[in-house]
Amino acid sequence: MTHANDHRHTHDHDHGDHHHGHRHPAPASFGLAFAVGIGLNTAYVVTEAVYGVLANSLALLADAGHNFGDVLGLVAAWLAAWMGRKAPSPRYTYGLRGSSILAALSNATLLLVVTGGIAWEAISRLTHPEPAAGVTIMIVAAAGMAVNGLTALMFAAGRKGDLNIRAAFGHMMADALVAAGVVVAGAAILVTGWAIIDPIVSLLIGVIIVVGTWTLLRESLDLALHAVPVGVDQQAVKGYLATLPGVSEVHDLHIWGMSTTETALTAHLVRPEGAIDDALLHRACAELRMRFSVHHATLQIEKGEDGHPCELAPEGVV
Repeated sequence: MTHANDHRHTHDHDHGDHHHGHRHPAPASFGLAFAVGIGLNTAYVVTEAVYGVLANSLALLADAGHNFGDVLGLVAAWLAAWMGRKAPSPRYTYGLRGSSILAALSNATLLLVVTGGIAWEAISRLTHPEPAAGVTIMIVAAAGMAVNGLTALMFAAGRKGDLNIRAAFGHMMADALVAAGVVVAGAAILVTGWAIIDPIVSLLIGVIIVVGTWTLLRESLDLALHAVPVGVDQQAVKGYLATLPGVSEVHDLHIWGMSTTETALTAHLVRPEGAIDDALLHRACAELRMRFSVHHATLQIEKGEDGHPCELAPEGVV
């Protein structure tokens, strides 16, 4: 499709295999994985919290708090995955794809808040240790290893292509490892009788959570601020566009994530002859998709006439 702007420049939009349509690959919904994961982890959080109180174990309560944050994160991720498949509307012209970015960001933030509360209580118990039931801690934590490990396996297949799914997989794997640490802590308490082991382990759990969450927080925040997605080389993209036949200049190049799985691009291509070449634009968008994982490309063609300079051509102008 072509449109003339006020400067008589030409726009062309191409989104894949058909010149006039959108053909984004449909991501796997992972609906069953989300449903089972949420159900299992909710039941386990309740069980772990109850036995954490009965066994007077801050390590169990810390892990329960962490798992509760993950349950909320799974709910948000599932909701975002569902919303992301909604069709565009006159108000939300990209659909609701961006909800997956918000889900990943809120998930990371929630985990850090929960971890901070647990760390505060653990520091208090370092100075005033309280006895904890080692056998109960070991049994409940072992059950947690099974629940979290099973849930992680259900998300393993999609972790490379979607930040949301990777977050779910990463958190479940981290939970399984943390639960293993709690089992060790329970055994150590049982053997030594040292109550101080419990708050020390809960602090170590907190450190593991913060380290594992930091990357997710940084990447989701970058996407929320429309940074170039990880894995996309902006200079390489610009270099490719500059090599297109008849193109003398590329400017106003923007690359950002529409969601945790889809990347969008806009750019102005200066072609002095100013001819509209649908075949070239079709090929360019197909190449951008295959070589750089850009799913939604919008290219504007300009002649570069001295009397009608593009206002967006200078570097730093948005």
